[in-house]
Amino acid sequence: MAEIQTPSPKTFSTTRNGRNGTSKSLDTSPVSAGAIQAGDEPGKLDLFGQLAARDHEQVVLCHDKKSGLKALIGIHNTTLGPALGGCRMWTYASDEAALNDVLRLSRGMTYKAAVAGLNLGGGKAVIIGDPRKDKSEALFRSFGRFVEGLGGRYITAEDVGTGLTEMVWIRSETKYVTGIPAELGGSGDPSPVTARGTYVGIKACAAVKYGNDSLAGKHVVIQGAGHVAASLAKYLTEEGAKVVITDIYADKANAVARETGAKVVEPDKIFGIECDIFAPAALGAIINDDTIPQLKCSIVAGPANNQLANEERHGQALKDRGILFAPDYVINAGGLINVANELEGYSQSRALKQAEGIYDVLKKILLLAQEKDITTVEASNHVAEERIRAVGATKRIYASSSNFSGRFGEYWQQ
Repeated sequence: MAEIQTPSPKTFSTTRNGRNGTSKSLDTSPVSAGAIQAGDEPGKLDLFGQLAARDHEQVVLCHDKKSGLKALIGIHNTTLGPALGGCRMWTYASDEAALNDVLRLSRGMTYKAAVAGLNLGGGKAVIIGDPRKDKSEALFRSFGRFVEGLGGRYITAEDVGTGLTEMVWIRSETKYVTGIPAELGGSGDPSPVTARGTYVGIKACAAVKYGNDSLAGKHVVIQGAGHVAASLAKYLTEEGAKVVITDIYADKANAVARETGAKVVEPDKIFGIECDIFAPAALGAIINDDTIPQLKCSIVAGPANNQLANEERHGQALKDRGILFAPDYVINAGGLINVANELEGYSQSRALKQAEGIYDVLKKILLLAQEKDITTVEASNHVAEERIRAVGATKRIYASSSNFSGRFGEYWQQ
Protein backbone atom coordinates (compact mmCIF):
# COMPACT_ATOMS: atom_id res chain seq x y z
CA MET A 1 0.00 0.00 0.00
CA ALA A 2 1.30 3.45 -0.87
CA GLU A 3 2.55 5.55 2.01
CA ILE A 4 0.10 8.19 3.23
CA GLN A 5 1.77 11.57 3.23
CA THR A 6 1.47 13.73 6.34
CA PRO A 7 -1.45 16.13 5.69
CA SER A 8 -1.35 19.81 6.46
CA PRO A 9 -4.47 20.53 8.53
CA LYS A 10 -6.63 23.48 7.53
CA THR A 11 -7.23 25.13 10.90
CA PHE A 12 -9.71 27.78 11.99
CA SER A 13 -9.11 29.15 15.49
CA THR A 14 -10.51 31.77 17.81
CA THR A 15 -8.99 33.41 20.85
CA ARG A 16 -11.38 33.25 23.77
CA ASN A 17 -11.77 36.01 26.34
CA GLY A 18 -9.36 34.42 28.79
CA ARG A 19 -8.69 30.71 29.28
CA ASN A 20 -11.15 30.64 32.14
CA GLY A 21 -14.18 32.01 30.29
CA THR A 22 -17.47 30.21 30.76
CA SER A 23 -19.74 28.82 28.10
CA LYS A 24 -23.27 29.96 27.48
CA SER A 25 -26.37 27.83 27.08
CA LEU A 26 -26.69 27.30 23.36
CA ASP A 27 -29.11 26.13 20.75
CA THR A 28 -27.80 22.69 19.81
CA SER A 29 -30.42 21.76 17.27
CA PRO A 30 -29.29 20.86 13.75
CA VAL A 31 -28.31 24.11 12.03
CA SER A 32 -29.60 25.01 8.61
CA ALA A 33 -27.26 26.61 6.11
CA GLY A 34 -29.11 29.89 6.38
CA ALA A 35 -28.61 30.00 10.12
CA ILE A 36 -24.84 30.16 9.81
CA GLN A 37 -24.33 32.36 6.77
CA ALA A 38 -22.60 35.72 6.95
CA GLY A 39 -25.11 38.48 6.53
CA ASP A 40 -23.48 40.43 3.69
CA GLU A 41 -22.19 37.48 1.68
CA PRO A 42 -24.95 34.95 0.92
CA GLY A 43 -23.73 31.37 0.97
CA LYS A 44 -20.57 32.08 2.98
CA LEU A 45 -20.29 30.21 6.28
CA ASP A 46 -19.55 32.32 9.33
CA LEU A 47 -17.01 29.84 10.73
CA PHE A 48 -15.48 32.18 13.28
CA GLY A 49 -18.93 33.26 14.36
CA GLN A 50 -19.80 29.63 15.07
CA LEU A 51 -16.60 29.07 17.04
CA ALA A 52 -17.05 32.27 19.01
CA ALA A 53 -20.69 31.51 19.80
CA ARG A 54 -19.69 28.21 21.42
CA ASP A 55 -16.39 29.55 22.81
CA HIS A 56 -14.24 27.07 20.85
CA GLU A 57 -10.49 27.19 20.50
CA GLN A 58 -10.05 25.36 17.22
CA VAL A 59 -11.65 23.42 14.38
CA VAL A 60 -9.56 21.35 11.97
CA LEU A 61 -10.89 20.40 8.52
CA CYS A 62 -9.36 17.14 7.28
CA HIS A 63 -9.51 16.07 3.62
CA ASP A 64 -7.74 13.27 1.77
CA LYS A 65 -9.01 12.67 -1.75
CA LYS A 66 -7.29 9.28 -2.23
CA SER A 67 -8.85 7.65 0.83
CA GLY A 68 -12.11 9.60 0.64
CA LEU A 69 -11.62 11.15 4.07
CA LYS A 70 -13.78 14.15 4.96
CA ALA A 71 -13.55 14.90 8.67
CA LEU A 72 -13.69 17.67 11.24
CA ILE A 73 -11.91 17.82 14.59
CA GLY A 74 -13.29 20.22 17.17
CA ILE A 75 -11.26 21.37 20.18
CA HIS A 76 -13.43 23.30 22.60
CA ASN A 77 -11.41 24.04 25.75
CA THR A 78 -8.01 22.83 26.96
CA THR A 79 -7.87 24.63 30.31
CA LEU A 80 -7.87 21.36 32.26
CA GLY A 81 -5.69 19.37 29.84
CA PRO A 82 -5.53 17.94 26.31
CA ALA A 83 -8.86 17.50 24.54
CA LEU A 84 -10.07 13.91 24.57
CA GLY A 85 -13.18 12.76 22.73
CA GLY A 86 -14.41 10.11 20.35
CA CYS A 87 -14.39 9.93 16.57
CA ARG A 88 -17.92 9.62 15.16
CA MET A 89 -18.73 8.41 11.63
CA TRP A 90 -22.14 9.35 10.28
CA THR A 91 -24.06 10.15 7.10
CA TYR A 92 -24.61 13.85 7.72
CA ALA A 93 -27.17 15.61 5.56
CA SER A 94 -24.74 18.46 4.91
CA ASP A 95 -21.30 19.77 5.81
CA GLU A 96 -23.05 22.36 8.00
CA ALA A 97 -24.74 19.57 9.97
CA ALA A 98 -21.37 17.90 10.52
CA LEU A 99 -19.84 21.18 11.70
CA ASN A 100 -22.72 21.76 14.10
CA ASP A 101 -22.37 18.24 15.49
CA VAL A 102 -18.63 18.45 16.11
CA LEU A 103 -19.06 21.81 17.86
CA ARG A 104 -21.88 20.53 20.08
CA LEU A 105 -20.11 17.29 20.92
CA SER A 106 -16.69 18.77 21.68
CA ARG A 107 -18.25 21.38 23.96
CA GLY A 108 -20.08 18.62 25.81
CA MET A 109 -16.79 16.79 26.36
CA THR A 110 -15.32 19.84 28.12
CA TYR A 111 -18.18 19.82 30.61
CA LYS A 112 -18.11 16.04 30.94
CA ALA A 113 -14.42 15.98 31.86
CA ALA A 114 -14.83 18.88 34.28
CA VAL A 115 -17.77 17.34 36.17
CA ALA A 116 -16.09 13.93 36.24
CA GLY A 117 -13.01 15.45 37.89
CA LEU A 118 -10.67 14.54 35.02
CA ASN A 119 -7.69 16.63 33.96
CA LEU A 120 -8.80 16.69 30.34
CA GLY A 121 -10.28 19.18 27.92
CA GLY A 122 -13.09 18.77 25.44
CA GLY A 123 -12.69 17.59 21.87
CA LYS A 124 -14.49 15.49 19.29
CA ALA A 125 -14.12 14.38 15.67
CA VAL A 126 -16.67 13.50 13.02
CA ILE A 127 -16.02 11.63 9.78
CA ILE A 128 -18.59 12.18 7.06
CA GLY A 129 -19.60 8.83 5.59
CA ASP A 130 -21.72 5.73 5.96
CA PRO A 131 -20.25 3.57 8.75
CA ARG A 132 -21.72 0.46 7.12
CA LYS A 133 -20.30 1.11 3.65
CA ASP A 134 -17.46 3.64 3.61
CA LYS A 135 -14.93 2.35 6.14
CA SER A 136 -11.43 1.47 5.01
CA GLU A 137 -8.00 1.11 6.59
CA ALA A 138 -6.64 3.87 4.36
CA LEU A 139 -9.37 6.32 5.44
CA PHE A 140 -8.80 5.82 9.15
CA ARG A 141 -5.03 5.81 8.83
CA SER A 142 -5.32 9.10 6.99
CA PHE A 143 -7.44 10.44 9.84
CA GLY A 144 -4.78 9.23 12.27
CA ARG A 145 -2.18 11.31 10.45
CA PHE A 146 -4.26 14.43 11.03
CA VAL A 147 -4.57 13.57 14.74
CA GLU A 148 -0.81 13.06 14.94
CA GLY A 149 -0.30 16.46 13.34
CA LEU A 150 -2.01 18.12 16.30
CA GLY A 151 0.80 16.95 18.56
CA GLY A 152 -1.37 15.82 21.48
CA ARG A 153 -3.84 18.71 21.64
CA TYR A 154 -6.50 16.16 20.69
CA ILE A 155 -6.70 12.48 21.68
CA THR A 156 -9.27 10.40 19.83
CA ALA A 157 -11.36 7.36 20.78
CA GLU A 158 -14.28 5.35 19.43
CA ASP A 159 -17.79 6.76 19.14
CA VAL A 160 -20.98 6.19 17.15
CA GLY A 161 -20.05 4.38 13.93
CA THR A 162 -16.50 3.46 14.99
CA GLY A 163 -15.01 0.73 17.13
CA LEU A 164 -11.91 -1.23 18.05
CA THR A 165 -10.92 -2.06 14.47
CA GLU A 166 -10.90 1.59 13.46
CA MET A 167 -8.92 2.57 16.57
CA VAL A 168 -6.24 0.01 15.66
CA TRP A 169 -6.01 1.48 12.16
CA ILE A 170 -5.70 4.99 13.64
CA ARG A 171 -3.05 3.75 16.08
CA SER A 172 -0.90 2.76 13.10
CA GLU A 173 -0.36 6.49 12.49
CA THR A 174 -0.61 8.16 15.91
CA LYS A 175 -0.08 7.47 19.59
CA TYR A 176 -2.85 9.91 20.48
CA VAL A 177 -5.65 7.33 20.47
CA THR A 178 -7.47 5.48 23.25
CA GLY A 179 -10.04 2.70 23.29
CA ILE A 180 -7.66 0.25 21.67
CA PRO A 181 -7.86 -3.53 22.32
CA ALA A 182 -6.66 -4.88 25.64
CA GLU A 183 -4.04 -7.04 23.94
CA LEU A 184 -2.40 -3.85 22.67
CA GLY A 185 -2.36 -2.28 26.12
CA GLY A 186 -5.69 -0.48 25.89
CA SER A 187 -9.08 -0.80 27.52
CA GLY A 188 -11.00 -2.39 24.69
CA ASP A 189 -14.68 -1.63 24.29
CA PRO A 190 -15.63 1.26 26.67
CA SER A 191 -19.35 0.53 26.52
CA PRO A 192 -19.50 -1.66 29.68
CA VAL A 193 -18.14 1.21 31.79
CA THR A 194 -20.39 3.76 30.06
CA ALA A 195 -23.39 1.51 30.66
CA ARG A 196 -22.47 1.01 34.32
CA GLY A 197 -22.22 4.74 34.88
CA THR A 198 -25.54 5.29 33.12
CA TYR A 199 -27.19 2.56 35.17
CA VAL A 200 -26.10 4.01 38.53
CA GLY A 201 -27.05 7.47 37.22
CA ILE A 202 -30.57 6.27 36.51
CA LYS A 203 -30.72 4.90 40.05
CA ALA A 204 -29.64 8.32 41.36
CA CYS A 205 -32.50 9.89 39.41
CA ALA A 206 -34.92 7.37 40.87
CA ALA A 207 -33.67 8.16 44.39
CA VAL A 208 -34.39 11.87 43.90
CA LYS A 209 -37.67 11.45 42.02
CA TYR A 210 -39.22 8.54 43.89
CA GLY A 211 -37.35 8.57 47.22
CA ASN A 212 -35.94 5.12 46.51
CA ASP A 213 -33.32 4.09 43.95
CA SER A 214 -34.78 0.63 43.26
CA LEU A 215 -35.62 0.05 39.58
CA ALA A 216 -37.49 -3.20 40.15
CA GLY A 217 -40.84 -3.00 38.39
CA LYS A 218 -40.00 0.33 36.71
CA HIS A 219 -40.84 0.69 33.00
CA VAL A 220 -37.79 1.89 31.03
CA VAL A 221 -37.82 2.83 27.34
CA ILE A 222 -34.43 2.77 25.60
CA GLN A 223 -34.02 4.59 22.29
CA GLY A 224 -31.10 2.92 20.52
CA ALA A 225 -29.64 -0.57 20.67
CA GLY A 226 -25.87 -0.10 20.38
CA HIS A 227 -23.26 -1.58 22.69
CA VAL A 228 -24.00 0.79 25.59
CA ALA A 229 -27.75 0.32 25.28
CA ALA A 230 -27.36 -3.45 25.20
CA SER A 231 -25.31 -3.48 28.41
CA LEU A 232 -27.70 -1.00 30.03
CA ALA A 233 -30.71 -3.17 29.14
CA LYS A 234 -28.99 -6.12 30.79
CA TYR A 235 -28.37 -4.19 34.02
CA LEU A 236 -31.98 -2.98 34.09
CA THR A 237 -33.64 -6.33 33.39
CA GLU A 238 -31.40 -8.07 35.92
CA GLU A 239 -32.76 -5.68 38.57
CA GLY A 240 -36.31 -6.41 37.52
CA ALA A 241 -37.10 -3.40 35.33
CA LYS A 242 -39.39 -3.82 32.33
CA VAL A 243 -37.55 -2.65 29.22
CA VAL A 244 -38.77 -1.53 25.79
CA ILE A 245 -36.14 -0.91 23.10
CA THR A 246 -35.93 0.38 19.54
CA ASP A 247 -33.29 1.15 16.91
CA ILE A 248 -33.25 2.29 13.29
CA TYR A 249 -31.48 -1.03 12.62
CA ALA A 250 -34.04 -3.69 13.57
CA ASP A 251 -31.44 -6.45 13.79
CA LYS A 252 -29.67 -4.65 16.63
CA ALA A 253 -32.88 -4.13 18.63
CA ASN A 254 -33.90 -7.75 18.10
CA ALA A 255 -30.51 -8.97 19.32
CA VAL A 256 -30.86 -7.01 22.57
CA ALA A 257 -34.40 -8.32 23.01
CA ARG A 258 -33.24 -11.92 22.64
CA GLU A 259 -30.49 -11.36 25.20
CA THR A 260 -32.53 -9.48 27.82
CA GLY A 261 -36.20 -10.18 27.22
CA ALA A 262 -36.89 -6.56 26.29
CA LYS A 263 -39.82 -5.71 24.05
CA VAL A 264 -39.07 -4.20 20.62
CA VAL A 265 -41.10 -1.36 19.09
CA GLU A 266 -40.81 0.70 15.90
CA PRO A 267 -38.60 3.82 16.16
CA ASP A 268 -41.42 6.26 15.37
CA LYS A 269 -43.48 4.99 18.33
CA ILE A 270 -40.84 5.31 21.03
CA PHE A 271 -41.61 8.80 22.34
CA GLY A 272 -45.28 8.19 23.07
CA ILE A 273 -44.89 5.05 25.17
CA GLU A 274 -46.07 5.44 28.75
CA CYS A 275 -43.16 4.64 31.07
CA ASP A 276 -41.28 5.71 34.18
CA ILE A 277 -37.93 6.40 32.53
CA PHE A 278 -37.05 7.37 28.96
CA ALA A 279 -33.41 6.58 28.15
CA PRO A 280 -32.01 8.17 24.96
CA ALA A 281 -29.14 5.99 23.74
CA ALA A 282 -28.72 7.05 20.10
CA LEU A 283 -27.98 10.41 18.47
CA GLY A 284 -28.46 13.87 19.94
CA ALA A 285 -31.07 16.65 19.78
CA ILE A 286 -33.93 14.17 20.18
CA ILE A 287 -35.51 16.09 23.09
CA ASN A 288 -37.04 18.97 21.18
CA ASP A 289 -40.23 20.92 20.44
CA ASP A 290 -41.77 17.97 18.62
CA THR A 291 -40.89 15.16 21.03
CA ILE A 292 -41.37 16.77 24.47
CA PRO A 293 -45.19 16.93 24.15
CA GLN A 294 -45.19 13.21 23.32
CA LEU A 295 -43.22 12.09 26.39
CA LYS A 296 -45.16 10.11 28.99
CA CYS A 297 -42.42 9.61 31.59
CA SER A 298 -41.20 11.14 34.84
CA ILE A 299 -37.45 10.82 34.16
CA VAL A 300 -35.28 11.32 31.07
CA ALA A 301 -31.90 9.69 31.67
CA GLY A 302 -29.74 7.94 29.10
CA PRO A 303 -26.25 7.70 27.59
CA ALA A 304 -26.76 9.66 24.34
CA ASN A 305 -24.80 12.90 23.90
CA ASN A 306 -26.44 16.32 23.53
CA GLN A 307 -29.98 15.08 24.05
CA LEU A 308 -31.58 18.53 24.35
CA ALA A 309 -31.94 20.36 21.04
CA ASN A 310 -31.75 23.60 23.03
CA GLU A 311 -30.31 23.43 26.52
CA GLU A 312 -32.12 26.40 27.99
CA ARG A 313 -35.54 26.11 26.34
CA HIS A 314 -35.93 22.35 26.41
CA GLY A 315 -34.35 21.93 29.82
CA GLN A 316 -36.96 24.36 31.13
CA ALA A 317 -39.74 22.63 29.20
CA LEU A 318 -38.94 19.31 30.88
CA LYS A 319 -38.79 21.00 34.29
CA ASP A 320 -42.17 22.67 33.68
CA ARG A 321 -43.70 19.29 32.91
CA GLY A 322 -42.25 17.77 36.08
CA ILE A 323 -39.85 15.52 34.17
CA LEU A 324 -36.48 15.06 35.85
CA PHE A 325 -33.64 15.31 33.33
CA ALA A 326 -30.21 13.78 33.90
CA PRO A 327 -27.68 16.02 32.09
CA ASP A 328 -26.25 13.70 29.48
CA TYR A 329 -22.62 14.66 29.88
CA VAL A 330 -22.85 13.76 33.57
CA ILE A 331 -24.63 10.42 33.32
CA ASN A 332 -22.65 9.14 30.33
CA ALA A 333 -19.19 10.13 31.63
CA GLY A 334 -18.27 6.46 32.14
CA GLY A 335 -16.96 6.20 28.59
CA LEU A 336 -14.59 9.11 29.09
CA ILE A 337 -13.57 7.80 32.50
CA ASN A 338 -12.78 4.46 30.87
CA VAL A 339 -10.51 5.73 28.11
CA ALA A 340 -8.90 8.31 30.42
CA ASN A 341 -7.76 5.39 32.54
CA GLU A 342 -5.62 4.22 29.62
CA LEU A 343 -3.44 7.28 30.09
CA GLU A 344 -2.36 5.92 33.49
CA GLY A 345 -2.17 2.23 32.61
CA TYR A 346 -5.60 0.67 32.23
CA SER A 347 -7.46 -1.09 35.01
CA GLN A 348 -11.11 -1.95 34.36
CA SER A 349 -11.83 -2.41 38.06
CA ARG A 350 -10.55 1.11 38.71
CA ALA A 351 -12.57 2.50 35.80
CA LEU A 352 -15.75 0.79 36.98
CA LYS A 353 -15.22 2.07 40.52
CA GLN A 354 -14.78 5.62 39.22
CA ALA A 355 -17.92 5.24 37.07
CA GLU A 356 -19.85 4.23 40.19
CA GLY A 357 -19.10 7.73 41.47
CA ILE A 358 -21.52 9.12 38.86
CA TYR A 359 -24.30 8.21 41.30
CA ASP A 360 -23.14 10.74 43.91
CA VAL A 361 -22.12 13.43 41.40
CA LEU A 362 -25.46 13.31 39.59
CA LYS A 363 -27.50 13.17 42.80
CA LYS A 364 -25.67 16.25 44.07
CA ILE A 365 -26.47 18.12 40.84
CA LEU A 366 -30.14 17.10 40.90
CA LEU A 367 -30.53 18.23 44.50
CA LEU A 368 -28.73 21.51 43.73
CA ALA A 369 -31.21 22.15 40.92
CA GLN A 370 -34.10 21.56 43.32
CA GLU A 371 -32.57 23.80 45.99
CA LYS A 372 -31.94 26.68 43.58
CA ASP A 373 -35.12 26.07 41.55
CA ILE A 374 -33.13 25.92 38.32
CA THR A 375 -32.88 23.33 35.58
CA THR A 376 -30.60 20.37 36.07
CA VAL A 377 -28.54 21.51 33.08
CA GLU A 378 -27.98 24.91 34.69
CA ALA A 379 -26.88 23.16 37.87
CA SER A 380 -24.45 20.84 36.11
CA ASN A 381 -23.04 23.65 33.95
CA HIS A 382 -22.43 25.64 37.13
CA VAL A 383 -20.49 22.77 38.71
CA ALA A 384 -18.38 22.27 35.56
CA GLU A 385 -17.67 25.96 35.00
CA GLU A 386 -16.64 26.48 38.62
CA ARG A 387 -14.02 23.75 38.33
CA ILE A 388 -12.69 25.13 35.03
CA ARG A 389 -12.47 28.61 36.58
CA ALA A 390 -10.73 27.38 39.73
CA VAL A 391 -8.19 25.20 37.93
CA GLY A 392 -7.69 27.77 35.18
CA ALA A 393 -6.71 30.37 37.76
CA THR A 394 -3.64 28.33 38.64
CA LYS A 395 -2.36 28.74 35.08
CA ARG A 396 -1.33 32.24 36.05
CA ILE A 397 1.44 30.70 38.16
CA TYR A 398 4.48 30.13 35.98
CA ALA A 399 6.01 26.66 35.94
CA SER A 400 9.05 25.82 33.83
CA SER A 401 7.27 22.77 32.39
CA SER A 402 4.03 20.89 32.86
CA ASN A 403 4.48 17.62 31.01
CA PHE A 404 2.14 14.68 31.13
CA SER A 405 4.23 11.58 31.81
CA GLY A 406 1.72 8.84 31.13
CA ARG A 407 1.67 6.28 28.32
CA PHE A 408 1.96 8.96 25.64
CA GLY A 409 5.14 10.49 27.08
CA GLU A 410 5.78 14.21 27.21
CA TYR A 411 3.11 15.37 24.80
CA TRP A 412 1.41 18.10 26.78
CA GLN A 413 3.17 21.27 27.81
CA GLN A 414 1.29 24.36 28.98
